[in-house]
Amino acid sequence: MPRIAIEDFGEKEIERIYFAARLSEAQLVEAELNTNGIDYSVEVERYLASAVFWMSERSGAAFYVLAGQANFCRQVLREAGLKAGLTEEEST
Repeated sequence: MPRIAIEDFGEKEIERIYFAARLSEAQLVEAELNTNGIDYSVEVERYLASAVFWMSERSGAAFYVLAGQANFCRQVLREAGLKAGLTEEEST
């Protein structure tokens, strides 16, 4: 299984490619990355969810890959219909 601990990337540059707010969405992202044999890490990150009359803090799944694979991974996820949580390419 290609999922690894974020520390296992060592000194290599990594990039966040996707943020899933729901478990079912995170599972779909994992399935696509696994199918394509991509090493990735998942970190729980907090975010603010809001509606008209309230705000609450929630947790989501942030997916990280090697920076050199980030654009390829985004394309894989885009082609699988997983677009809502895609992060933009980081500018250097």
